[in-house]
Amino acid sequence: MGAVDLRPYQEEARRAVEREWDEGRAKTLLVLPTGCGKTIVFAMVAKDVVDGGGRVLVLAHRGELLDQAADKIGKATGLGCSVEKAERTSVGEWFRVTVGSVQTMMRPSRLERFPRDWFDAIIVDEAHHALSASYQAVLDWFDAADVLGVTATPDRGDRRDLGAYFDSIAYEYTLPRAIKEGYLCPIKAQTVPLAIDLAAVRTQSGDYSAGDLGTALDPYLDRIADEMLAAGCMERKTVVFLPLVKTSQKFRAILEAKGFRATEVNGDSDDRAETLAAFDAAGGGAVLCNSMLLTEGWDCPSVDCVVVLRPTKVRSLYCQMVGRGTRLSPETGKTELLLLDFLWHVERHELCRPAHLIAESEDVARAMTERLEQAGCPEDLEEVEREAAKDVVEERERALAEQLSAMRKRKRKLVDPLQFEMSIASEDLTGYVPQFAWEMAPASDAQKEALEKAGICPDEIGCAGKASLLMDKIAKRRAEGLATPKQIRQLEGRGFRRVGEWTMDQASALISRIAANGWRTPASIDPATYEPSREARAARVPTLRLGA
Repeated sequence: MGAVDLRPYQEEARRAVEREWDEGRAKTLLVLPTGCGKTIVFAMVAKDVVDGGGRVLVLAHRGELLDQAADKIGKATGLGCSVEKAERTSVGEWFRVTVGSVQTMMRPSRLERFPRDWFDAIIVDEAHHALSASYQAVLDWFDAADVLGVTATPDRGDRRDLGAYFDSIAYEYTLPRAIKEGYLCPIKAQTVPLAIDLAAVRTQSGDYSAGDLGTALDPYLDRIADEMLAAGCMERKTVVFLPLVKTSQKFRAILEAKGFRATEVNGDSDDRAETLAAFDAAGGGAVLCNSMLLTEGWDCPSVDCVVVLRPTKVRSLYCQMVGRGTRLSPETGKTELLLLDFLWHVERHELCRPAHLIAESEDVARAMTERLEQAGCPEDLEEVEREAAKDVVEERERALAEQLSAMRKRKRKLVDPLQFEMSIASEDLTGYVPQFAWEMAPASDAQKEALEKAGICPDEIGCAGKASLLMDKIAKRRAEGLATPKQIRQLEGRGFRRVGEWTMDQASALISRIAANGWRTPASIDPATYEPSREARAARVPTLRLGA
């Protein structure tokens, strides 16, 4: 079978991964939202390695994920796959792609069957598992191989942890972009006015204890079912994620008593395949309850409502749960995903909420959550994010004005980096969080000297990654002929706004006018409303000379 036609972003991702490898960054990440075809992308990357004469190992931690990977690789590329799992082995087979169970591959007796340079590339499905001891045993054995980790998480914290092993992020396709470009459905989030107390829930291994969650959730299950009725779930196909199998089974019975066509599936279900097939064919009013079984390796595009009753601190897990409902299903008339949230009461603000799916910063996520709680009805996440981002920018500008007022006496000739970021409207600078080890190191003396020479006060630059990003931004702006940091400081210090969006020539022309006026702003100019583009247009209007 021939190779499939990739979507534009999938082709971009494929090329980006191979470019990272070619440039010596042997361990790289690919970030794609759930439902955007990550398996197809890494299948084509595997094909390219094989076409070049190499061998590929695809690592996963569950048997069904291995089977799905082998099936999709075959359909997308025509390549057959050998299997390393339990008693099955690839040794002696001629296939150049191997799908391997990490539980099997990690054993020394299994690894020793292979020369250490046997595989040229290793693909880790669900890359957040790559830091575990089992995966590291395999990756360390084949330490000469290029490595691709695939993840759906948008969270900087998760990726910062991954930065301890991976060298770079080759490509990232965001959830908002996927929705905007029509590859995933819009998400409407609704915060149900039901307060659920999680104060007594302990943390185990970095997340809320499943046992404690089950105990905390139990008294609310009947009321949650009523809220699902009120939210219109009887007209939708819903998946519910719960912390324990017994909680999932109890909630199924409650839903069924209230008129839903509810089913439940877990790892011990003998009729799992039949239950999933029946749910896939069902229509409105169908609800499928599970205790974390369906977070990976299960697709049902017609799902148009997700209820997360397994609160989590782990963004990757939250994205996987919500991702069960973001796929398109035009044949069923699906137009959106309804995501039901609740008023979770926690002592520390670590809980993942709908806002964390798309918010670029924790400040924006907090503002979004407040808006959703106040709305009391389904709200489009992207619209809420836009309004919340405006609120945060306004708050930052107020805080900036106070901070600048306190700093003026100290560094009059240099622009504060925060002022520069806000002036040029750079979200990647404002929301920057270091992810890799070199980025977390302190800014070097050479970086500080270069920034100061460019007109940036280096005192507030916390790390080498931020310094590097700032210098790249300044160099790019210089090449594009945009206002310099010194021009921004000079003019914004006189009350002009967003000078970072002006050209260098526009800023220079105005500074020259001010200088010619004895370094006083001309009376005809109001800094608060001044627009250089309007001035430039006026300057281009020819003057009629009488008597010429």
